[in-house]
Amino acid sequence: MIDRSAPRGVLRTRWRRHPAPEPRGVARVPAALPVRPRTGRLLVLATVFVCAACGLVYELELLALGSYLVGDSVTQASVVLSVMVFAMGVGSLLAKALRGRPAFGFALVEAGLALLGGLSAMALYASFAWLGESRPALVAFSFAIGVLIGAEIPLLMVLIQRIRRQDAGGAVADLFAADYVGALVGGLAFPFLLLPVLGQLTGAMLTGTINVVAGGGLVLWLFRRDLSRRARWLLVAVNITVLAALGCATVLADDFERVARRAVYGGEVRVAVQTGVQELVLTGPPNGSPRSLDLFLDGRLRVSGYDEYRYHEALVHPAMTGPHGRVLVLGGGDGLAAREVLRYRDVASVTVVELDPGVVRLARTDPMLSALNGRAYEDPRLGVVTADAFRWLRAPAARARFDVIVSDLPDPGITPSTKLYSQEFYGLAARALRPGGRLAVHAGPPGTRPRTYWTVEATLRAAGLRTAPYSAGGRLSGFAAGPDRALGASASAAKLPQDWGFVLAARDGVPRLRVDRETPALRSLSTQSLADAARDTERTRVGGLPPSTLPHPRYS
Repeated sequence: MIDRSAPRGVLRTRWRRHPAPEPRGVARVPAALPVRPRTGRLLVLATVFVCAACGLVYELELLALGSYLVGDSVTQASVVLSVMVFAMGVGSLLAKALRGRPAFGFALVEAGLALLGGLSAMALYASFAWLGESRPALVAFSFAIGVLIGAEIPLLMVLIQRIRRQDAGGAVADLFAADYVGALVGGLAFPFLLLPVLGQLTGAMLTGTINVVAGGGLVLWLFRRDLSRRARWLLVAVNITVLAALGCATVLADDFERVARRAVYGGEVRVAVQTGVQELVLTGPPNGSPRSLDLFLDGRLRVSGYDEYRYHEALVHPAMTGPHGRVLVLGGGDGLAAREVLRYRDVASVTVVELDPGVVRLARTDPMLSALNGRAYEDPRLGVVTADAFRWLRAPAARARFDVIVSDLPDPGITPSTKLYSQEFYGLAARALRPGGRLAVHAGPPGTRPRTYWTVEATLRAAGLRTAPYSAGGRLSGFAAGPDRALGASASAAKLPQDWGFVLAARDGVPRLRVDRETPALRSLSTQSLADAARDTERTRVGGLPPSTLPHPRYS
């Protein structure tokens, strides 16, 4: 303003602080709220907290489903996170169009987010079960959920400023503090509460219910004066519809899982258990032969009763040539590798180190699986340790204890098992061997994935071990991939000869591929078949491959 008291000829101005102009299209602060402004502001921040927790649960749900249904957790995590972060930026820009009606817009955003996030797990599983492919659905849900999450903060920023005016920096700090703390709670609730207690489907739908109640309740009560009568009834109808959809889906979740599981695994699912580590599914007729049994771990066919003996005979018996009084089995909680080891009467002890106690429990109690493993867990020579194999081998007590180590682990291309195929891991395994001891490793299919197989062999050599590569299951052409075959394989495909690759390793001299005269009677293995398999395997060799280490994993 002009200071008229200044001397003539001198123009002075005196500035008074005025409120910053409202953005175009944004209404001013309501004249009255149902509560005091301080309480209203706390309610908005509490809603930010709840919505942030729900948003992170949706994100983790997509990550978990992507790893489970598609495989390769690193790739799927990268896809989900990058698409979602990009979509959040898009959502922030699109939210500018809703600034004129921020309360109404925020309620619609939360309703849409609750519906999409709550039903995302069911939709992705349905896509995989009936269409056989979930990647497009995974990307679409990541983008849609990211857009809605990105639209939240701009709208909340407008709402909180209308309750009590403050500088933009302070408002942003308050909102992001509530947002980040909520994300922490959601991130911890997913693996420790929602997933183990409710499972993926019901956990996502409960999260959606909390989301829509928090977002809709805030707007319909605290900001009801901002809404026209028609807008209020519309939001009530939308929120009730979302709650009804989530409620119906929750009631039908068990039936949906059973139907979808039949579509994926076939009609003879006998056992389906979600442990704290993975999903275990046993299929086969209730009173059928053990040869009709199939065991799936996290959707991958790990054991087929039809031909598992070929795999386990080839894995175990070449390593048993020589001293074998004390044997260590890494993985192999199904008891099938231990069955082969315990066929030797002069074995004094067998130690099975298995991460998932649910596998051991199933191998002990399921009639068909316990019959298939020869009731190995009833043998007093067998002991079980529930632990991560890498961590267990690092203990000083594991040094120089075993004559034979059998590494019966999932394929190295499955990301969670990559560290168990590293140079560091094999160094620990070599340290646990007695002088003259041998290490047998399942190394993936040399015919269909030769780079992976020969990377395992190069990694064993880098750890100071001498190697003898070989395979089992037939000639190396056109066979399905190893014991960890993809989910949803047809029954006929499951009965084809398999491309199983192994490496026998030792610290002291090159190990010999042969079967001793004292070896119990075998159905599929002989010294001559091992020699033929070694020649076939050598034809697939890929030279010059670097070893896989913890900082530089080489498997894909």
